[in-house]
Amino acid sequence: MRTILHVDMDAFYASIEERDHPELKGQPIIVGGRSDHRGVVSAANYAAREFGVHSAQPMKTARRLCPHGHYFPVRMNAYAEISQSIQQIFRKYTPLVEPLSLDEAFLDVTGSKLLFGTGQEIAVTIKQEIKQQLNLIASVGVAPNKFLAKIASDFDKPDGLVIVQPNAIQDFLDPLPISRVWGIGKVASKRFDKLGVQTVAQLRAIDSKLLGELFGEQGQHLWELSRGIDERPVVSERRAKSISRETTFSQDVTDRDILKTVLIQLVEDVARRLRKNGLRGKTIQLKIRYDDFSTFTRAVTINQPTDITREIEEAALFILENRLPQRTLSIRLIGIGITGFDNGPLQQRSLFDEADQQKNSRLDHVKDQIAQRFGTESLKRGTRISKDDSEDEPTT
Repeated sequence: MRTILHVDMDAFYASIEERDHPELKGQPIIVGGRSDHRGVVSAANYAAREFGVHSAQPMKTARRLCPHGHYFPVRMNAYAEISQSIQQIFRKYTPLVEPLSLDEAFLDVTGSKLLFGTGQEIAVTIKQEIKQQLNLIASVGVAPNKFLAKIASDFDKPDGLVIVQPNAIQDFLDPLPISRVWGIGKVASKRFDKLGVQTVAQLRAIDSKLLGELFGEQGQHLWELSRGIDERPVVSERRAKSISRETTFSQDVTDRDILKTVLIQLVEDVARRLRKNGLRGKTIQLKIRYDDFSTFTRAVTINQPTDITREIEEAALFILENRLPQRTLSIRLIGIGITGFDNGPLQQRSLFDEADQQKNSRLDHVKDQIAQRFGTESLKRGTRISKDDSEDEPTT
């Protein structure tokens, strides 16, 4: 039986700002872009969430809901550096670490128990080290698979530690609302509600054939999850065939400008991780999940493998604008990934293409350095500067 940990940092970006500004402890803290039409909330601490502030919300809305909150620009490289410190702690206990984003990861500690104790003991130790070394709080779920560990880590936030024992899987799952199950969004919940199904126990009682008739291939997946079945392995980034980043919105997004802004942030993180791991990829994939939980993946393949932010961004935005289904825009999740790794010698380009590539590569390097020191809002690409950005914005 496997032992999987899901470690999730509590309100990660906002918690870092609260840690670095102890005089604001307990007060609403919001991290995000500027208050123009493109600025969105990247993170909000629990005090800010009480006012209705949430991620991917327009900053103008956040300021209206929480006018007395303390607002900070995104310091992505600083957060990434802290994330690396957290992952170093993880790798003391297992090489099988699968980062999902800067603030969460799966760990397979099945082979680590002889050295470091039970899954619960490893989880407690990791939480303590993160607190002692970085003064940050993590919530951890411990379970026999990814699905259960993910639910467990979110069960008792903040500063949670929830253990799902192999012999108590149904005791843990059955009372939960079906919205906790991956694949059940608002539309599916309405269909289940008509059937009188509101809990996982009631979902589990439905015959697999009926689920297949109602939800197609997704029906079998729901049948398995209702029984706590999830065979996916933990795949370390160093062995992964792709590098990706996605985010699930707390409320469905219908604004295309917000989607573009979030997508650009995800691209910047994926490109940074490519450069960190010495990887370049040729195929850029965009993943979109709608409010009815239908999911679409669209991809383009470029001529040469790249780790350059601008090239990945242009491909991702092209897909967003041109390759999505013709339907009402109501997005639950957006993600970006790159695959087709090829780290051999680059093919010869034209003189102008090569000069442009080198310029953008140098720009990435300089931007990474400046952003790490002064924050990501201190340097922007020219095509992303608007007249609204010419005025400095207060942090409080």
